[in-house]
Amino acid sequence: MKHGTWRPRAGLLAAALVLAVIGFGVLVFLVTTPDPGIVAGAVPQPLAAGAPPASSPVTPQAAAPAPAPKRAPEGDADPTRDLKSYVARGEKPTMPEVIERLHERGIYSGLGAFSPPGTRPPMVGLAVPEDFVLPEGYVRHHQATDDGQRIEAILMFAPDFQLYDAAHNPLPMPKNRVVPPELAPPGLPIRRIVVPPPIEPAAAGR
Repeated sequence: MKHGTWRPRAGLLAAALVLAVIGFGVLVFLVTTPDPGIVAGAVPQPLAAGAPPASSPVTPQAAAPAPAPKRAPEGDADPTRDLKSYVARGEKPTMPEVIERLHERGIYSGLGAFSPPGTRPPMVGLAVPEDFVLPEGYVRHHQATDDGQRIEAILMFAPDFQLYDAAHNPLPMPKNRVVPPELAPPGLPIRRIVVPPPIEPAAAGR
């Protein structure tokens, strides 16, 4: 018995070829067809300008009311007291009367820091020429009358200044600090000032 070479039949070759073509087609279909879920969400829808996202709902809030403007206190409600608090409407007190009323209420600031005109007369002392060079510890004190007249400067001791004698003992100092003639510095002409008299109202109006 002779053994011949085995050859596949033509029918089997044709069936294998068909199966291969079908498998290749299925593979190509699976690779080239996109996922439906991806296609549906691939292009996001644009939001309208100023519109909030759909996932973040906006809860409307009522606007806070604006605070009412504060009105300035009027009349007696004003906590800041000024000169009109001590003067009745229509009244025209003199300056000494105003200062006296302030002092009666214990106010010694502002106008209350001054003494009523005429209650503190000018101090009289040694006249100091403008060109005289004062040694250490001496000062010029300028004054004016109640009606505004300028008074010649007088010689006074500087605050906290102390004179000593030859033995270096402290000398008694005047309480008002006005220099007496015996304690005047060398070279100062001894002359007391003269306070001018008040100006008469008729003379002031001329």
